[in-house]
Amino acid sequence: MTALPFDDTAPPFEDTTDFADADRGFLGALVPGVVRAADGRVVWDNDAYDFLRADCPDTAHPSLWRQSRLCARQGLYKVADRVYQVRGLDLSNMTLIEGERGVVVIDPLISTETAAAALALYREHRGDRPVTGLVYTHSHADHFGGARGVLPHGSEEGVPVLAPAGFLEHAVSETVYAGNAMVRRAGFMYGNDLPRAPDGQIGVGLGSATSNGTITLFPPTVDITRTGQEETVDGVRMLFQLTPGTEAPAEMNFLFPELRALCLAENATHNLHNVLTLRGAVVRDARIWGRYLDEAIDLFDGRYDVAFASHHWPTWGRDNVAAFLTEQRDLYAYLHDQTLRRLNDGPTGPEIAEELRLPPALERRWHARGYYGSLNHNVKAVYQRYLGWFDGNPAHLWEHPPAELAQRYVEVAGGADAVLGKARAYADAGDLRFAATLLNHVVFADPADTAAKEALAAVNTRLGRGAENGTWRNFYLAGAQELRQGVKVSAVDPSNPEMTAALTVEMLLDSVAVRIDGPRAWDEDLTIDLVLTDEQRRYRLTLHNGALTHRSHPAGEAPKSAAGLTLTLDKPRLLGLLAGQGLDGIGHEGDPGLLTRLFAVVTKADPAFPVVTP
Repeated sequence: MTALPFDDTAPPFEDTTDFADADRGFLGALVPGVVRAADGRVVWDNDAYDFLRADCPDTAHPSLWRQSRLCARQGLYKVADRVYQVRGLDLSNMTLIEGERGVVVIDPLISTETAAAALALYREHRGDRPVTGLVYTHSHADHFGGARGVLPHGSEEGVPVLAPAGFLEHAVSETVYAGNAMVRRAGFMYGNDLPRAPDGQIGVGLGSATSNGTITLFPPTVDITRTGQEETVDGVRMLFQLTPGTEAPAEMNFLFPELRALCLAENATHNLHNVLTLRGAVVRDARIWGRYLDEAIDLFDGRYDVAFASHHWPTWGRDNVAAFLTEQRDLYAYLHDQTLRRLNDGPTGPEIAEELRLPPALERRWHARGYYGSLNHNVKAVYQRYLGWFDGNPAHLWEHPPAELAQRYVEVAGGADAVLGKARAYADAGDLRFAATLLNHVVFADPADTAAKEALAAVNTRLGRGAENGTWRNFYLAGAQELRQGVKVSAVDPSNPEMTAALTVEMLLDSVAVRIDGPRAWDEDLTIDLVLTDEQRRYRLTLHNGALTHRSHPAGEAPKSAAGLTLTLDKPRLLGLLAGQGLDGIGHEGDPGLLTRLFAVVTKADPAFPVVTP
């Protein structure tokens, strides 16, 4: 087995503390561990990971196999008095806090189907308690998407929904700007189309996988706007710490003082997290991440007996939690500061990533291992946050794009056959990384070269099987599968009307602007006003020089110049208009043909764009 460039100072496998903690408080599992949609489609199958009960084969990294076995544990667990978790029914955990009348739900998973199954499992063991509160720890879909599974339509009246300030904007913004590319890459990151098997997808480090059911969003009714804010829901008192810009743009930790239980959201989990996810996102701030963990150590000191998070298993005992938080703090602080120290000496991101290692005391902590984020790609992310993609070397300022560059490399090397032979020699010698680079050039120079694609697929497979990081494994194995079988994209639509309705008008208009075919629109010059009656705002859209821009004013404020078309409508009708439902029920003045001209240059993103071929 050839491992990836992770440090090789593994913690002792004889340490089984994590297994004892992951099993502690077990009350019962969902049997079978399968969740289906109303139409019978499987949206979650935890039983597919039963193979992890066996010893690690030579098709997986032993450390990742260990982590995957822990993540695959499924069922209802008692964390503390009145505190319960359902784990193993989605990528994330659902936590339930028993109040005076019912139960407060924290993080209702990704899908309504898995959330409903988790709530049903809780009720099977703890009684049919109503949901009396809902808390979103942060703005990622695996922590709010199943909201309607615990608060079905008609049951939400009077139920407070708490979230950190800025939650709604950040929860939906990724779907506007780079959603299609992120979804495509997420398929690689989570290994969505890989078989669940010892030689396939065995987990992602943070959990087993993502469910593929119905994503919903119930908007918050109570914003947490400051650290120190207290809220009481159904007799359950919570003390909050805002942690924006850490694992998510809007995130919060919080303490249950009477229960002596601390929720750490996704800021401290049993692995090194991502500073930049492989699916793509805005680079996170490792500096502030470490500082908020340090603040949590001081803010909550001595006020807890257990800490739990939105993923993985809890940590019990004040001293154990304090040590865990201290090491997690040091993990992100060290990663940030040492990358900055070295980049100021001149090395580039890849050079720093190759040399940087964690202190031995952190390397030998299971919770600091790179199962989801990796030290290697996180270092590059910190570099990117401060210095961007350009490393300062002018030779890298204006390189050819991948396919054209590949053609030239193959030509210089003496042709495809010569490069293929050299790549196989490097692979045989164990240098899989350079073999992959050479073979990728051959594939990009000629994507019809089946021998090169198969050779690259074989190298990717070996790299994936040697990876300690779950998402690296999935990327390599998914790349190998796509090279052999072509593009396969799930037909499941992750969108939902509630998600779309949560977009602001500005976001909706941005979603159109980023899909304008600029060259086709170069010669268009048009202006459209949208008068939103429910917002009492006028939005002016201008398409000029291939760019669609917009600005808003109060609806009663007379425009400085007349628009070619003015539409009077409310937001629901705007959503319908953008969905292609036409002008029915919409007041209009001017030339409706302008709308036709605008929509004629709006493109639709390809969900099956190539990744491992040009």
